[in-house]
Amino acid sequence: MRWMRAAGRALLVAAVVLAGHAGFGVRADSGAADSEAVASGARGPMTLVTAGDLTGYLSPLLDDWNRGHPGERVTLVELPDSADETRAQMISELRSGSHRFDVLNIDVAWTSEFAAAGWISPLERRRFPLDAFLPPVVDTATFDGRLYAVPYVTNAGLLYYRKDILDREGEAPPRTWAELARQARTIAPKYGMDGYAGQFLPYEGLTVNVTEAVHSAGGSILRDDGAHVAVDSDAARAGLHFLADGVRDGWIPRAALGYKEEESRRAFQEGRLLFLRNWPYVYADAGAEGSEVAGKFGAVPLPGPDGPGASVLGGSNLAVSSHARHPASAADLIAYLTSEPVQRQVLTRGSLPPVRAALYEDPELIRAHPYLPTLRQSVLSAVPRPKSPRYDQVSLAVQAVAQDLLAGRQTPEQAVARLTRELGAISRKG
Repeated sequence: MRWMRAAGRALLVAAVVLAGHAGFGVRADSGAADSEAVASGARGPMTLVTAGDLTGYLSPLLDDWNRGHPGERVTLVELPDSADETRAQMISELRSGSHRFDVLNIDVAWTSEFAAAGWISPLERRRFPLDAFLPPVVDTATFDGRLYAVPYVTNAGLLYYRKDILDREGEAPPRTWAELARQARTIAPKYGMDGYAGQFLPYEGLTVNVTEAVHSAGGSILRDDGAHVAVDSDAARAGLHFLADGVRDGWIPRAALGYKEEESRRAFQEGRLLFLRNWPYVYADAGAEGSEVAGKFGAVPLPGPDGPGASVLGGSNLAVSSHARHPASAADLIAYLTSEPVQRQVLTRGSLPPVRAALYEDPELIRAHPYLPTLRQSVLSAVPRPKSPRYDQVSLAVQAVAQDLLAGRQTPEQAVARLTRELGAISRKG
């Protein structure tokens, strides 16, 4: 819900479905009809489905495409605003072999799951300008050494802070966890504010916040192959201590245990928080006319134990259904949506972080979007969420354990031991 709404505004994190792709094969289990469609090099109309284009930028882009490709028109279909509902509807259609959805703009965390299940087809790397993208985003589109999607929009978490208050106190924004904790604990109460919040309600946002803490400390939840558990480490325990100690010591308010993106944004924008971890969309909202913090805040990379930490990569990738009807048209459409002119509009009209590296160094765009250099730095140091064919189960396990941790029902040591057991059981399934 709000997770998807915020992601839709900031990264369109839900799925967009377009249409097939010339040059990528159909899996053997896709059916004879699909084989004929690919073999024919079929061109024709396509369906693009999204969880909700909340900024309204997408329809004009597709109108431009449709005017130039009257025989390959794209129809936009918008699914519910909830990530869970969007994913469920997409999977239902894909499992049934339906041709209703052609290409999927999937949350970056779904790529491995969809590829392992055979719901999306591998892509030819040479067909797309991957060298022009920010390097970390390409990794989110791969599984088992193959490209299964094309990065479309990206995202990384930022630390928002009250610049006016830190300036008044003669303090710089925090670069380390210790600095963040000290400022949140000592400065915020002087101004009647809470110290720090992220997204700590048990949902996908909590998985993101926990993953960032673990990776910032130098640990990981799963190994890169997605099949082996790596969370049993001193680094992972340190990351969990950072969050648990914040709640215990009060500089993370207990109210934050019920925050998703929008609840936390409102707390910061209404002047109730000194620090906030959130996505780049907050910059525009908090700086808008009528905001209580307009002109009073800044954004920096997330802190870590000894310096800048690691954000989790957000965003969405364009992937093609194994049952796509018109693969050649889809290849062209994906190339169009990831081209430099369109990626520029993704930022300027949709307020979504683009995947094209050069746009982050464009002086005109930086003047209009001052957070771009900071966001670029965060993306370049960001990490993907755990790659697993059973990512949904992995994420639910992380959420359940983290919820008990933050509520004080488990210590970080107990949480790591439990998570190791539960993730091990998930990895052994199938």
